[in-house]
Amino acid sequence: MTHDYDIIINGGGPVGMGLAIDLGQRGLSVAVVEKYPEPQPIPKGQNLTQRTAEHFRAWHCEDELRTAHHIPKGAGIGGITTYRSLLSDYSYDWLSRESVADYYFAANARLPQYATESVLRARAAQIPNIDLLYGWEGTALGQDATSATLEITERNGTARRTLTAQYLVGADGSHSFTRDAAGMSQTLRDHDRRMILAVFTSPDLHAKLERYPGKAFFCVLHPDYEGYWLFFGRVDHGKSFFFHAPVPLDTTKDNFDFHAFITKAIGEPTDLTIDHLGFWDLRVAIADDYRKGRIFIAGDAAHSHPPYGGYGVNMGLEDARNLGWKLAAAVQGWGSDALLSSYDAERRPVFETLAEGFIERYIHEDRDFLDTYAPEPDPALFAEKWNNRDLNDAEVNAFEPNYEGSPLCPVPGAAPSARGTHSFAARPGHHLAPCSLSDGRDLFQALGSGYALLDFTPDGRGAAFEATARRLGLPFTRIADPGGDGARVYGTPLVLVRPDHFVAWSGGDGEADAVLGVAVGKVGEVV
Repeated sequence: MTHDYDIIINGGGPVGMGLAIDLGQRGLSVAVVEKYPEPQPIPKGQNLTQRTAEHFRAWHCEDELRTAHHIPKGAGIGGITTYRSLLSDYSYDWLSRESVADYYFAANARLPQYATESVLRARAAQIPNIDLLYGWEGTALGQDATSATLEITERNGTARRTLTAQYLVGADGSHSFTRDAAGMSQTLRDHDRRMILAVFTSPDLHAKLERYPGKAFFCVLHPDYEGYWLFFGRVDHGKSFFFHAPVPLDTTKDNFDFHAFITKAIGEPTDLTIDHLGFWDLRVAIADDYRKGRIFIAGDAAHSHPPYGGYGVNMGLEDARNLGWKLAAAVQGWGSDALLSSYDAERRPVFETLAEGFIERYIHEDRDFLDTYAPEPDPALFAEKWNNRDLNDAEVNAFEPNYEGSPLCPVPGAAPSARGTHSFAARPGHHLAPCSLSDGRDLFQALGSGYALLDFTPDGRGAAFEATARRLGLPFTRIADPGGDGARVYGTPLVLVRPDHFVAWSGGDGEADAVLGVAVGKVGEVV
């Protein structure tokens, strides 16, 4: 059957657009269906990790990301936690990611999601095999043994079109049409909390926050809110902010004094002008499967959680990076159906452990702390306990999403998880850390878009992998550096790296057929 495209992506936010770029750079024809002609100006998804910045480098738009949102020199993008109010006498650093910077090949960034989307839209527009269909949305879908179909409708018109492709991906948000129409169920954990998002302008608050140099987002813990956060973040430095907080369930825009609420959370009278108000329900949602036949979901369509810690957009963009090369493998004929299914097997457990171990866990731990300790009647005891809660290094170092134990990286007794440890050692299922080559380049500058074998052996024994990769039709690069420092840094002389820069295998010697068979999802097959 002739298809209009290789892949259709329903939803052109950061996840859908990132996936389109990943696929387009691999030579696939892609249609992106996006209902909004322009990014929506709501400041969310601002904290981008070092790993996410690596995606932008791979998508050839990292420089554009760095210049998309102005942050004055020395302003900093770190975080801080305070007690009872923003301008508190009690504070500690929170989610300052500098402690893991050496394990990644790019620096973290901070900018509003609409600025990130603009960068991705501009990059996608440069790739001729990507069609960007703005002002359209999916309204019906179907699939058969060889194709997926999406019927699209003009959002502000009556025109209709039907698109066909080999595969369809829904990146259309937490209320995903794609997920629901494909019959993918969700598991929900509702916290029964109505949350406010307020965007406000306040040069006055900017001046007050000089007490926290280098900080851009602020978590306030208050006993009255049972472990749920009052959360401030900078938008335009020196001018505007956003604020998330729980409000009574019956709150509307007309029956609540938001100005007084924000001022109380700040801790002293502050001049501010509210520019936007919105509401959201605090819950965790995860699809019970990220795939149904030829239809996949990614980003908030697959999983959503409270915007605590800036994990959401980072998780979604990692979905795109994981799924992109696997879809390309299927279309290009060198990947198995099991490789496609590994998307769910790798990404879903990572989100489950993120939600439980990095979001809901801290809600409970913060609640227990606030129920147990207060400055009255013993301020010295409270200060001691508060200062001992400085969890920054522990939390940042523990957030190390990995696929150890997945079908592509089988490790007995292990399972993919958001929790891990940062290390330079080349461990199957874990992100590859940077390393200098003997010619002065960093290894990441030598990696291609396919598999790479890092060969630090003096006898070039990794050459056997090239012949097997050629026979399998894999995109493959062998990087031989016998005089380099890689074997010492990675703890092994041979490292097989996946197209998404996770380690597929490492060792001193290995049967190339067996190793590559597992890495491409052909376990037990003759390759």
